[in-house]
Amino acid sequence: MDRLAHSTLYLCQIADELQRKNVNLQVLAQNINTGDATGRLLFNMLGAIAQFETEIRAERQMDGIQKAKERGVSFGRKKKLTREQSDQLRRRREQGELIKILMKDYNLSKASVYRYLG
Repeated sequence: MDRLAHSTLYLCQIADELQRKNVNLQVLAQNINTGDATGRLLFNMLGAIAQFETEIRAERQMDGIQKAKERGVSFGRKKKLTREQSDQLRRRREQGELIKILMKDYNLSKASVYRYLG
């Protein structure tokens, strides 16, 4: 059921939409049927638990990232160009060099060239 919606709010919106269309949701694995009060209760409780687990997982991930940063771990891909190459790329662009030529000469995508220029 936690794959049905990315949040409890969205899960409730799905359930409301189904109810408006007079459709009962049956979750066979958990024996839940939203056609009765007990089924709706279980549906909402399991949705809330799934949301809780998602939030706990995100908090742990952020804690892990923060601890790694404190240890000096760097994130992301290493830059393709050295500082000198980056300066040279900027100078060439200031002199009117076309972006497509810079892309070819430095083996970069258009977005990467603009990132280096920025």
